[in-house]
Amino acid sequence: MSYESSFSHRYKEKLMRSSNPVLSGRGFARINGDAVGNRDLNTIEARPSSAPMSIDDVVIKTAGLFAVLVTVGAFAWRANSPTLALIGFIGGFILAMVNSFSKKVRPPLVIAYAAAQGLALGTISRLYNDSYNGIVGQAVIATACAFGGVLLAYRSGKIRVTPKFSRIMMGSLIGYVIFGVATIFIGFPSGALGLLISVGGVALASMFIVMDLDQIEKAVAARVPQEESWRCAFGLMVTLVWLYLEVLRLISILRSGD
Repeated sequence: MSYESSFSHRYKEKLMRSSNPVLSGRGFARINGDAVGNRDLNTIEARPSSAPMSIDDVVIKTAGLFAVLVTVGAFAWRANSPTLALIGFIGGFILAMVNSFSKKVRPPLVIAYAAAQGLALGTISRLYNDSYNGIVGQAVIATACAFGGVLLAYRSGKIRVTPKFSRIMMGSLIGYVIFGVATIFIGFPSGALGLLISVGGVALASMFIVMDLDQIEKAVAARVPQEESWRCAFGLMVTLVWLYLEVLRLISILRSGD
């Protein structure tokens, strides 16, 4: 086996084994191994069946999904109906599972997920805003700043996704999920402890953006089919929605002490 073929094979295996919990085989979603196949990566671009995915594809589809989320969210905000929120939560969960574990990319279901999230987030945001006027605008700006800061840090090389980094993030996520389930029964801590946990939640969600960006970059380098950009956009949306909710809770805790 030549050096180039050996490198391509190792790079392909690294891509398929990514630790990102939304975009990897060990998490909620996967880049389909069939998209790369068993051939050398240098031969993939010759396939006539599909153009390779680009960063622009992911950006455009992510923007489109958020446009759907915001539009539906505005409707839910005006309706202010707990029923719509419940539909959004249940529908979003089901669609997230389907989109995550499906080997085939289904754009209509990804768009439907964005709409379901809009129903849930629109109602939640309205509830928070009724209690803390202007908090939604603050949370949106803070989320955008966090994403921008993480993106700059990643692009500058200050943050790298290494196997150790991935293991720490996955372990932290598992612990945070267990804690989140426990709070359903015991309630979320108040005071300094609640503030510290909220800060940790924001930090954890921000770091998973790094893993999203790393996976997207690897997928582009591997020249996976263009339709995989829907999967990447879906994964990035999941993380950004998580980050927004964590920021929303953190700001509410800070403002409750005013």
